Amino acid sequence: MFVEDAQLYKFILDSGLVTHEDLDSAKAESEKKNKRLGDVLVKAGKITADNLRRMQAYVLGIPFVDLKNKKIPFETLSLIPEPIARSHNIVAFKKTDLTLEVAMLDVNDLSAIDFIKKKVNLKILPRLTDTDSIKEVLVQYQKSLKAEFGDIIQKETETLKMLSEEKGEAASEADLKKIAEDLPVVRIVDTLIKHAILQNASDIHIEPMEDQVLVRYRIDGLLHDAMVLPRQAGPSVSARIKVLSNLKLDEKRLPQDGRFKVDMSDEKVSFRVSILPTYYGEKIVMRLLRDAISGYTLEFLTFHGETLERIHWALKQDTGMILTTGPTGSGKTTTLYTMLDILNTPDVNISTIEDPIEYQMPRINQTNVRPEIGFTFAQGIRTLVRQDPDIIMVGEIRDDETAALAVNAALTGHLVLSTLHTNSAAGAIPRLLDMKVEPFLLASTIDIVIGQRLVRRLTDSREKYTLSKAELAQLEKLGDLSRVLEALKAEKIIKSGDGWADIPFWKPVAAGDNDGFKGRSGVHEVLKMSPAIRDLIMKNATSAQIEDQAKKEGMLTMLEDGIFKCAAGITTIEEVLRVVSE
Repeated sequence: MFVEDAQLYKFILDSGLVTHEDLDSAKAESEKKNKRLGDVLVKAGKITADNLRRMQAYVLGIPFVDLKNKKIPFETLSLIPEPIARSHNIVAFKKTDLTLEVAMLDVNDLSAIDFIKKKVNLKILPRLTDTDSIKEVLVQYQKSLKAEFGDIIQKETETLKMLSEEKGEAASEADLKKIAEDLPVVRIVDTLIKHAILQNASDIHIEPMEDQVLVRYRIDGLLHDAMVLPRQAGPSVSARIKVLSNLKLDEKRLPQDGRFKVDMSDEKVSFRVSILPTYYGEKIVMRLLRDAISGYTLEFLTFHGETLERIHWALKQDTGMILTTGPTGSGKTTTLYTMLDILNTPDVNISTIEDPIEYQMPRINQTNVRPEIGFTFAQGIRTLVRQDPDIIMVGEIRDDETAALAVNAALTGHLVLSTLHTNSAAGAIPRLLDMKVEPFLLASTIDIVIGQRLVRRLTDSREKYTLSKAELAQLEKLGDLSRVLEALKAEKIIKSGDGWADIPFWKPVAAGDNDGFKGRSGVHEVLKMSPAIRDLIMKNATSAQIEDQAKKEGMLTMLEDGIFKCAAGITTIEEVLRVVSE
């Protein structure tokens, strides 16, 4: 649905918005530099981007809608999740039984249209709009969420019955079950879950205190206060979540772990539940796991340049080990599943052993460990190698036996993917040596080791600045800025003649509920096995020595990759320094 330059030229000429001379000059430049006429005119300041969209809408015969000062019903607005709306500049504004009208800045964003069509199962009618309309509608998400859920919570908690144990008698399981099935409690818990899914939270924390119950969501890696419930809601909410998770209702002295699944707007989300007794009641943490991960790409996870090439090389190997490392919540499993999605072709057998199964994927045989009945990672690997697999994914290498079996599987003709809890890619080698794996086995099985962290992404609400000499000197102590500069030039992020003084960096600008960040992006380092690194492993070298050699062979460290992504406008220096601990 691109507008041909000849059509646009004729329309602008007829409209008189741009002089004949300026139009011809822009046309000549577009042909010389192989750029679109509209982009040249906007860059030259002859027309605005919104005016260009209006012209394109007219030429294409697509309606142009103005959504400024328009209140969109929450049930229509929420059909498109806020992260998708914000990242693709697309919002739903009118729904019928068969169609959904969406306003967007780029009607050629076919991936967004296709995603929404599959999600809502309606015919999508794209409409062009302007940036101010999109901004105003995005603000409505926050207002609608607070109004919708705040009212429900307040209304339902007023009708809650206090669970009394003042006489020293614990409530029976039957009483607890009855309370858990009371309509107000069901509505409160359902609302908390729905709110968290719409906010794209990764965890829900329900924390009992002396005179209230605090509910917090972890969004983009940071905890945010979501709402406060009255004290009497605590035991009732706890009982309801235990019913959903099939846990013991009358057990309040010991920790419990469970799981349940919800289906909301055609999106399946699994909840991993952990309950811990505290002084004022039971603290509950629920981890949200989206079942559908298919469709992610390594580029979407912000792998780039040499790191991307190294991963694609490793994925073409028939045997060996691909390891991802990092702390809890650094996106290791998402990276593994993205690689599995690439490997998942009809001619291979893929089996996994996990604790727990976080994402479900078609055509992959996934198994959950059950330590309580003796079915451990080690037992699972032993069985999997007898199942004629080509590729094995081990959720985590935790102990000596699992490490030995995973390495042995890689040695006997399988491609093994797994995770390790270490601070860096190079740190994986000493960690496996501590697990009694022989150095010569590591040297001959490991293909690559990926180290990663997650940083918050900047939104369009940001301001530009350049680094001072003092700030550059500080960064130079932490990483090799010359290598980062070379990478930026190689990937054409900056011009070949640019230096650090020419590179713009960004800071978030808070506006209302928007703190200038939305979503998360990875910072990575990818260590590729080489003859020199094999020699170091055989000599029991330290992780620092291995990392130094990897850097000589072209590996950008996580901190250096973070600086690269700051220069690319993805995140901030402060955010990178916050998550990458040296």
